[in-house]
Amino acid sequence: MVTSRLGNRARDAIAGLLLDQLFGEPPTAIHPVAGFGRCMELVEAKLYRDSRTAGTAYETVAVALGYGAGRIAAEPITVATVVAGRELRRAAARVRDALVADDLDCARERVVALVGRDPSRLVHSELAAAVIESVAENTVDAVVAPVCWAVAAGAAGASVYRAVNTTDAMVGHRNPRYENFGWPAARLDDLANYVPARLTAGLVALVRPARSRAIGRAVRAQAPAHPSPNAGVAEAAFAAALGVELGGPLHYGERHEDRPRLGYGPRPTVADIDRALALAAQIELVIATLLSAIYLGTRTR
Repeated sequence: MVTSRLGNRARDAIAGLLLDQLFGEPPTAIHPVAGFGRCMELVEAKLYRDSRTAGTAYETVAVALGYGAGRIAAEPITVATVVAGRELRRAAARVRDALVADDLDCARERVVALVGRDPSRLVHSELAAAVIESVAENTVDAVVAPVCWAVAAGAAGASVYRAVNTTDAMVGHRNPRYENFGWPAARLDDLANYVPARLTAGLVALVRPARSRAIGRAVRAQAPAHPSPNAGVAEAAFAAALGVELGGPLHYGERHEDRPRLGYGPRPTVADIDRALALAAQIELVIATLLSAIYLGTRTR
C-alpha cells in the first residue's frame, strides 16, 4: 500500500511538472496562490500584533488553508499550481534580454520580479549575480521543495508548502513591522526547505560532476555564512558549478547588507545567466527522471 502510494505520488508530480512546462502560470486574477496571498493580507489585517504569538496564529491559518486546498484539488493540478520552473526561467530570461540590449533601466525594472533588493544602483555584473542567485534559490522554492513535499505528503503537503513559502515572502522580513510577527513564518519556511535545499546542491553536483568537489567545498565552507540557512546552500552550489562568484554588498531600501562571497571565480556576466538557466532546466529534468524511476520501480513490485 505504501509503495503504491509513493508511486502514484511520483506519477502525479511528473504530471504536474509537465503541466507547468506546457502551460506555465495562470493569470494573476485567477491564480490560486495569488488568491491565497490576497486572503492572507486580510488575515494579517485582522491578526497583526507586534508579537510572535500573533504571527503564530497567522501562520496557523495559512497552514490550515493550504491543507484544505490540497485536500480538494487533484494532485497533478496542485503540483502544477505550486511549482513555477517555467515562470522562473522566463523572468530570468527577460532580465538577460534587457542586459544583452544594454538597457540597464529595463533590466533593473525587470529584476524586481526576482529579488527584493534595491536595483537602482546595480550594474551589469550585479544584475547578472542577482538573477543567478534568484534562479538558484528559487530552484529550491519553485521546483525541488514542492515536488519533495508532493511525493512525501501528497497534494496536501505540496499545498501546505506553498502556503508556508508564500507567507514567508509576505511577512518573513527583517524589519520593524515583521521582526516578531513574521518570525514564525520565516522559521517554518526554513524548516520546510532544509532538506530540499541540500538535495538541490546534490542535484547540482550530479549534473555538473566535473565541479562536484568545488560544489561540496563551497556548500560546506561558504554557505553557513549566508543569513539564510537554505538560500546560501543553493547559491553556493550554483556559484561553484558555474565557476563564478556570487554574494557581496547589496541594499534593501535604506538597509545595507554585505553578503558572504560564494563560489570561486570572477563576477558573473550576462552569458552566465544562460548557463544558470541551463543548469536549472537540467535539474528539473533529472528530478522528472528520478520520479519516473520511482514510479516504474513501484509498478514492477
